[in-house]
Amino acid sequence: MSMRRFLGLDLGGTDIKVAVLEQAADADQPRVTFTARHATHAERGPRGVTDRLIEVGLSTIDEVGPVETAGLGVPGLFDGDTGRIALFPNLPGPWPGHPLRDRVGDGLGVPTALVNDARAFLLAEGTLGAGRHCRIVIGLTLGTGIGGGIMIDRQIHLGAFGTAGEVGHQIIVPDGPLCGCGNRGCLEALARAEALAELAGVPDVKTVCERAAAGDETSLAAIDTVAGYIGTGLGNVITLVGPDCIVIGGGIMNAGEIVLEPIRRATRARVRLAPVDEIEIVPTEFGISAGAIGAALAGRAQLEVR
Repeated sequence: MSMRRFLGLDLGGTDIKVAVLEQAADADQPRVTFTARHATHAERGPRGVTDRLIEVGLSTIDEVGPVETAGLGVPGLFDGDTGRIALFPNLPGPWPGHPLRDRVGDGLGVPTALVNDARAFLLAEGTLGAGRHCRIVIGLTLGTGIGGGIMIDRQIHLGAFGTAGEVGHQIIVPDGPLCGCGNRGCLEALARAEALAELAGVPDVKTVCERAAAGDETSLAAIDTVAGYIGTGLGNVITLVGPDCIVIGGGIMNAGEIVLEPIRRATRARVRLAPVDEIEIVPTEFGISAGAIGAALAGRAQLEVR
């Protein structure tokens, strides 16, 4: 039986996550057969990171066998027509205008697609993971920033301008703290990892969650505050979109139910026009590999539109 393979690479500031999907000729969907992670070496800048992506991709192909396509999840904005980077706010170096898609595709020798990392997360969870049984899925990633997306009938909904689903950039507190996007009071500015740690008065989210698990009242209060902001944002999304499932991932979710249950409570408190108890609010099924799995799916999708 012939087996088709698809490579996914998820570019982060610290790590490059890798996934390989395999699909038998008689299967409707692929399955995950390989995952790994490697250091990014972001300090090397655009050219060095591009070379690193090619190196990681080729070493993976050497290990698992030939692949038909590659997908690359990226932490920022890009031109979908040219494959050039528009903005990578959390990676050092002159990224705007860098032809990442074509450089990586040429280096790997296979057709390569770019996809926003939060949308890659949603592709994985909505197609193969925690939201696979649902029709309308919202993806939310909580970490250095807050990403999101909307999936309807297994298709990512991008809106008229390709910006739909940016859950982290809805205004929660008018004239609130400055966000990296230039606006004020965005959910991302209020509830990202750095904001949670600052509220708790500790250096990082890992410490917040460890102290909360031990019953520290300051850490628990900080989580409740951030969960309140997230619940307000998700309540807005539920009212506007009407999903049957919300899948949450990202670094903050490493704490599990300590963070997730306050988010559920806050969300339910904000919704009046939808049967909120029937909406699943669940953690990622694929964890840190979700973005790479979704990137592989984005690469595979190129074959379907040819």
